Amino acid sequence: MKTLVIDIGGSHVKLLASGESERRRMDSSPDLSPGAMVGGVCKLAEDWLWERVSIGYPGVVCHDRPLTEPAHLGDGWVGFDYPGAFGKPVRMLNDAAMQALGSYRGGRMLFLGLGTGLGSAMIVDGDVQPLELGHLPYKKGRTFEDYVGKRGLARLGKKRWRSAVDDVVERLQHAMRPDYTVLGGGNVKLLEELPEGVERGDNSLAFQGGFLLWDR
Repeated sequence: MKTLVIDIGGSHVKLLASGESERRRMDSSPDLSPGAMVGGVCKLAEDWLWERVSIGYPGVVCHDRPLTEPAHLGDGWVGFDYPGAFGKPVRMLNDAAMQALGSYRGGRMLFLGLGTGLGSAMIVDGDVQPLELGHLPYKKGRTFEDYVGKRGLARLGKKRWRSAVDDVVERLQHAMRPDYTVLGGGNVKLLEELPEGVERGDNSLAFQGGFLLWDR
């Protein structure tokens, strides 16, 4: 069966279908509703063939449904009928966990996504565990996400932001003890050098994770 994968972020909603090579996207915003997302996606994908949907969601997910409203989008995501809106079966996973799944190559892997916020997930022997490390307290009354997310980049500037990324990654590696760490998300491209034990992720692997959701 052909799958439509949707990766929802704070800046863009990106999509790709089985057998297609061209990724498409629409703008996201702090007032984006799930209904508007579905409408925009269906319009963008109207010439693609797809029979089921995988969604990478920027928040806590359980049993293919959001448990919390997204921090950087509009309201109404919890309780929304996604299969009914798409008219197709839907599977949903935290967006960082979906990219982590596509990036995984065995063992203990920590995934950190540098985007609007800080996405995080851990995979141990194939078992995917979405995390919310970005919301943990860091320093000066702020969280990890406040330093290495989009707000931190704007406040600190690139040089100090890169230093914060190095420090946050080191702290989280020490706490989680992974065999390797993959650093993804839209802002990983701003890093000139990567911290020790860290690999640069490929954001397109979020789509691979979405395709793999139906094999698990």
